Amino acid sequence: MSRKSAPAPRSAVCARANPWDAGCPSRLILGLVADKWVLLILPLLEAGPRRNADLLRGAQGISQKMLTQTLRALEQHGLVTRHDYREVPPRVDYTLTSLGRSLARTLGALDAWVVDHFAEVDLARRKYRRPRPPSQMRSGAGTGDAS
Repeated sequence: MSRKSAPAPRSAVCARANPWDAGCPSRLILGLVADKWVLLILPLLEAGPRRNADLLRGAQGISQKMLTQTLRALEQHGLVTRHDYREVPPRVDYTLTSLGRSLARTLGALDAWVVDHFAEVDLARRKYRRPRPPSQMRSGAGTGDAS
């Protein structure tokens, strides 16, 4: 007969949220918030309730499966409320909770930063050349060859 042990207590470091601690559950929240689809869906919901098809159109490139998974995760974490009207044909919409609205405002600042600095980041990305490892350099390296 085996004895079940009590769940392990949170580490002292995790008595408060600490996303720098790999074992702290707050790292999971950080992972959710940093997800590209979450970053695109929450601002769409900030304008008000949205149906599934609206979100698919708004977050171009997301698959139905990924949208469903993302909305479920947002609902599980208390950021979104799913409202099923129990009608035929089915009608369901999604709304931000107060917690979700507070996060959407924060993400709005990130969205604005991306729009404001896109050209600078794009230019830096195009200019960037990773240094070649010594094994890939020609014997004439450093002699002015533009190779």
